[in-house]
Amino acid sequence: MKELTKPLRFVVLLGIVSLLADVTYEGARSVTGPYLALLGASGAAVGIVAGAGELVGYALRLWSGRLADRTQRYWTLTLLGYAINLLAVPALALADQWPTAAALMVIERTGKAIRTPARDAMLSYATHEAGRGWGFGLHEAMDQIGATLGPMVVAAVLWWRGDYQIAFAVLLLPALAALSVLLIARHLYPEPRELEPVGRTLSAKGFSSVFWIYLSGTCLVAVGFADYPLLAYHFQVESTVPGTWIPIFYSVAMAADALSALCFGRWFDRKGLGVLAVSTAISALFAPFAFGNSFGLALAGAVLWGVGLGAQESVMRAAIATMAPHGLRGTAYGLFNSIFGVFWFLGSSLLGWLYDVSVLALVITSVAAQGLAIPLFVIAGRATKKGS
Repeated sequence: MKELTKPLRFVVLLGIVSLLADVTYEGARSVTGPYLALLGASGAAVGIVAGAGELVGYALRLWSGRLADRTQRYWTLTLLGYAINLLAVPALALADQWPTAAALMVIERTGKAIRTPARDAMLSYATHEAGRGWGFGLHEAMDQIGATLGPMVVAAVLWWRGDYQIAFAVLLLPALAALSVLLIARHLYPEPRELEPVGRTLSAKGFSSVFWIYLSGTCLVAVGFADYPLLAYHFQVESTVPGTWIPIFYSVAMAADALSALCFGRWFDRKGLGVLAVSTAISALFAPFAFGNSFGLALAGAVLWGVGLGAQESVMRAAIATMAPHGLRGTAYGLFNSIFGVFWFLGSSLLGWLYDVSVLALVITSVAAQGLAIPLFVIAGRATKKGS
């Protein structure tokens, strides 16, 4: 029991860090769409900025993941990345033009790019005993508790003072708390790789065909999965959701994300990759609802969007750990996230452009792209079962 308890304590500790971090940057992201609009940005600009941030946030992970494996400095990259990631958020309080705010949004994503492969590699070592899906699902659930609280904090500040800049400044507090807990984790667990026994039989020479089929499916999901800033932009422009409710909707989506991560994570440990076909089929319906013309439809869309995000952040991450050798875990996460991010950027830019042209075309494109991913996940799931 001790061997199982120690890794889980590490997962929980990093979960606390993610909880506090998400209060910070997810609280900010819940209103960056309306904030950019307030500063004069167009719908296309919002889509491109969100997509550019994700592109940088994912593309740089290929470099940071390889660097983590080569140098074995998982903690150094994690600490540096979190510092950049978190401190860029309260700096938004100083932005008075949308290009400045956009630059800070990209910097925030850059910090996440630096720390994510190293952190996920450390998590993968700790989830070996408890189950990949459950371990990553638990971490994601804790992460999303923070993502639920963050927008509520922002909503409360907006209700109290009606000032976006004050809301961003308040987020400095959870940012500093997250960095403090991270330093404690570094002290208690200086060598997370020791949490997983060595002796895996996976080849370090490359990745299997199943990995690439799986990756193709995730890229299609990335193309069709709109960023929340674009959803929030639609809510405000079409007045389907009152301004103070927009961050609350994001909180609801994050709560759905947390429950989805736990459920699909546990299901993944039992059934394998095929569960992504089910989660994708459910979440693909978010666009018709979110880009509708009523408060109720928008709420349903936010929930479905959160369900999809939860599956992505738990099952998709857990699957990489089952396909990568012990010593190349950071590289595997970096490669996966970099390719995923390129398609996320292309999809975000496309959906942002389509929004200004035709909302109907946006909805059709979103549903179609995610729908095409479903058979690929089914194929990957069946191939994985045969190989096990």
